[in-house]
Amino acid sequence: MRRDLEERPRRVHRTDWMALLSGVLFIVLGILTVTRALTDPLVLVGVLVLGLAFAGLVAIISKAVRGK
Repeated sequence: MRRDLEERPRRVHRTDWMALLSGVLFIVLGILTVTRALTDPLVLVGVLVLGLAFAGLVAIISKAVRGK
């Protein structure tokens, strides 16, 4: 193995919880909309807002626990 690869410290990538949970939320809402399991626009907007609020709360808590 090359020597310069052994001496470099390994960088750790932190999970971006806001992006991850928002992506999952939009995928789930898309599936529910396409399958017509969720047809009321008011419910759709409500679930979207609550889901994004939850994702933001998780992101804030994870950032506070990390200390950054």
